[in-house]
Amino acid sequence: MQKQSSFKGKQLSGTLYLVPTPIGNLQDMTYRAVETLRTVELIASEDTRNTQKLLNHFEITTSQKSLHEHNFKERVPELVTLLEQGKNIAQVSDAGMPSISDPGHELVVACIKANIPVVSLPGPTAGLTALIASGLSPQPNYFYGFLPRKKNEQVKELTTLKNEEATLIFYESPHRLKQTVKTVSEVFGNRQAVVCRELTKVHEEYLRGTLAELTDYLSENPIKGECCLMVAGFDGLEATPIAPSELTLKQQVQALVTEGIKPNAAIKTVAQNNQIKKQVVYKAYHEIEAPAE
Repeated sequence: MQKQSSFKGKQLSGTLYLVPTPIGNLQDMTYRAVETLRTVELIASEDTRNTQKLLNHFEITTSQKSLHEHNFKERVPELVTLLEQGKNIAQVSDAGMPSISDPGHELVVACIKANIPVVSLPGPTAGLTALIASGLSPQPNYFYGFLPRKKNEQVKELTTLKNEEATLIFYESPHRLKQTVKTVSEVFGNRQAVVCRELTKVHEEYLRGTLAELTDYLSENPIKGECCLMVAGFDGLEATPIAPSELTLKQQVQALVTEGIKPNAAIKTVAQNNQIKKQVVYKAYHEIEAPAE
């Protein structure tokens, strides 16, 4: 049992402040965050060059030390020592909340172990910011962050999440997004989902639809920028696969279209389910006969 009184009583050590930074728009920086960065003795930054741009914008002259995934084992003890000497330190990541898919957690754990106060400032976080505008249910929600890069590892993780009823929140890089959405669709089935990119920036964009529709769109429209993928949770109704022996290819497409899926996305899904070329399903759906030889 440990009790922390963040702002009352005599404190011999310094305080570690976790300061969120804008995820795009610099106007999202709070007055308290700016003042904290100005008044602490040191800023522990994920990337000092990136943070320096923020400091220059707000005319902050506080010194920095880097703290990232490649140096935290050496850096954390140094920072704890400075805090124990009474210095106040702010910790920031490149964008958003420290420790959320970014470095920082190790320093927090070390400070708690050393009875050094840890104070978190409220501020921008991409996952919840995107979620409340997505149209998907905001409560409950399950923040996952970045999925593993390898498909077999993705499938393993997604399988454990398949029956999760909360809206799922993932981060993904733009060049991996297409394959990730496709993999999610293969594991979860055709749920509602939303992709948000370049949040708070001038090119902010939301793509709302089913996983099949998003897969179809992303296969033809490469996108750029930081991405957030949100997927509707399990609704308790397991979709019953359509057996090819029971329905014709056209009937399978029509069944998906009836569920609200666009014809092109439905054709692609049926082709994948039957492991045949999309052109075969397209011709069957539109009743296009093969030319006589």
